[in-house]
Amino acid sequence: MTTPTQALSDAGVSIWLDDLSRARLTDGSLKALIEEKNVVGVTTNPTIFHLAITKGHGYDATLASLAAEGADVERAVFELTTADVADACDLFAPVAEATGGVDGRVSIEVDPRLAWDTAATIAEAKKLHAKVAKSNVHIKIPATVEGLEAISETLASGISVNVTLIFSLERYRQVINAFMTGLEKAKANGHDLSQIHSVASFFVSRVDTEIDKRLEKIGTDEAKALKGKAGLANARLAYQVYEEEFSSERFKLLADAGARPQRPLWASTGVKDPSLPDTLYVTGLVAPDVVNTMPEKTLEATFDHGEVTGDTVTGTYAEANAHLDALAGLGVDYNDVVAVLESEGLDKFVASWNELLADTEGALASAKTADAKGA
Repeated sequence: MTTPTQALSDAGVSIWLDDLSRARLTDGSLKALIEEKNVVGVTTNPTIFHLAITKGHGYDATLASLAAEGADVERAVFELTTADVADACDLFAPVAEATGGVDGRVSIEVDPRLAWDTAATIAEAKKLHAKVAKSNVHIKIPATVEGLEAISETLASGISVNVTLIFSLERYRQVINAFMTGLEKAKANGHDLSQIHSVASFFVSRVDTEIDKRLEKIGTDEAKALKGKAGLANARLAYQVYEEEFSSERFKLLADAGARPQRPLWASTGVKDPSLPDTLYVTGLVAPDVVNTMPEKTLEATFDHGEVTGDTVTGTYAEANAHLDALAGLGVDYNDVVAVLESEGLDKFVASWNELLADTEGALASAKTADAKGA
């Protein structure tokens, strides 16, 4: 009997887990998800690392060792996060080999405090890539205006990139342009384009959260009838952009040189409104050559009762445009929505990173105290 996650894979959706921790690597649970639930990649972000490192005791020994070496908190966080990602890359290496590097990818994000600093982002991306030192790592770079050039220059160095925090269709087109610019530079720099991979992480559920809040405030029956639909509409139109841009003459020239398309990745696919189906942003976004990165709760729901009926994206563009037009007709400003979401998304990641630094600093101090007492 075909499971829903197998049906998703058969429909062209790569399932990645939006989570990583030392415990997942050591207790076999991540390996089990690969073997049993079709997981073929992992994404991380500052919030995920904060939860992983501050929960339980999986990092105590490494923290004690780093404390003994006199490591500061920045180095400690760098060492802890890159070690987990490197080990996950090893776990997914057979998947990467079997798929020519398309899947089996593990993503690690640049310090989110650098999101508005192009040069610092490029330097950090290269530093992370060199430290992890695995061919199947993805370096995550936020799709800020300042991040666009960083995306191009990182790709130009032959480094695979996961572009994150994309909310708007206009910014997505700019991301694709940055991707192609990067590959054109990489080709000029003598890199093998077939070895450079990229995904563009288009966020879904947060769009509904913000727009539904505005519709609730409007309060009319017409407004309430539009709730819970914008996230899918926006993502489906992003896939239309993907189809258009990657059938262009510009990309054909790159493809002839070995380049692979930058795949759309559906992120923020956990449903935040309990009145919506818990697999909405999975079964409603099935299309060839996409990635869906899921928190474990969403993955388990999909495996348990997801109804995969084939492609639910292509052919929906007129309806999706009509939905966005209806929102505009009620005074919901799309450009303001996506600007708010980008700002909030970055603020959340920076806050998580700062909390991670503070908690790790406390753990280092405790380890040093324990070491001193033991001595």
